[in-house]
Amino acid sequence: MSLEQALDQLDTPFLISSFIFGGLVGSFANVCISRWPHGESVVSPRSRCPKCKNSIAWYDNFPVISWLILGAKCRNCGLPISWLYPLVEAITAVSFALVYLRFGAIIAAPIYMFFVVCMIIVTFQDLTDWTIPDEISVWGIFIGLGVAFIGMFFPAAELRVTTPIDALLGIALGGGIIFTIDRLTLILLKKPGMGMGDVKLLAMIGSFVGWQGVLATLMLACLLGSVIGVSMILYFKSRGEGEGSATEADASGKNGDDTAGGDVKTETVIRSAEDDEDITLEGHYLPFGPYLALAGVVYIFIGPELIAMYIGWANLAGTL
Repeated sequence: MSLEQALDQLDTPFLISSFIFGGLVGSFANVCISRWPHGESVVSPRSRCPKCKNSIAWYDNFPVISWLILGAKCRNCGLPISWLYPLVEAITAVSFALVYLRFGAIIAAPIYMFFVVCMIIVTFQDLTDWTIPDEISVWGIFIGLGVAFIGMFFPAAELRVTTPIDALLGIALGGGIIFTIDRLTLILLKKPGMGMGDVKLLAMIGSFVGWQGVLATLMLACLLGSVIGVSMILYFKSRGEGEGSATEADASGKNGDDTAGGDVKTETVIRSAEDDEDITLEGHYLPFGPYLALAGVVYIFIGPELIAMYIGWANLAGTL
């Protein structure tokens, strides 16, 4: 029996294992999302209830299942536990299974499982705290460079970057584009632009997808941001709730060990640390990190196919 045949027989067990492992990693992702904004360790103390701070027993810490069994409440204090916890776990579990289905039992699978969970953490932390963790973006740049070396020595790994030069170009282009947009926005519009968190995030994504991937990711993120962002703004304005409702949703929707909610002004979503300017729904501010993260994941899955499709369309239209 060949190695390929043996792996084919293990395909279903590997898929199930990827799903279960993803749920466990998603549980750890929740810890990162809830603690990093407060500068807390993700190692100690052990998992605890965000309300009463009591430690969660191991038998109450199974991804998704424990939340359902306990009726979305803490066993100790009986207070509700946010639905964001099982959502993160479920998304991570499904994402890991999809990565395995896409790449199979090759070195690319664990690498892109790592990338996907990083993007999940970025998405939920940016949505709930309006911050992108340096623990992901900065360290991810160096990890992406390491992945590029793997791609150079193992061409069969099916990685999106195959040389360190490609990764370095992705880092420079990704960070450079967002930084330029941010500075131009400050100069021309006199208000905060993209933010340094987005600069570092797209640089990190660039280290995994290269310069072509950066362009595709940014285009897709802008498309997603336009459709989803405008829809959200129109929705809130149609309900006449303004920026106050956005603030309440942001404060109450936070998960983990957070203490926000009581001291937030109702008219303010977040305050720019660099420019001391209130960022509100009325000012049409929406976090861009989740769109970059989603677009980066899409490129990991079908990036080359998207580029080929675009080139084919451009040739058909006579532009190339």
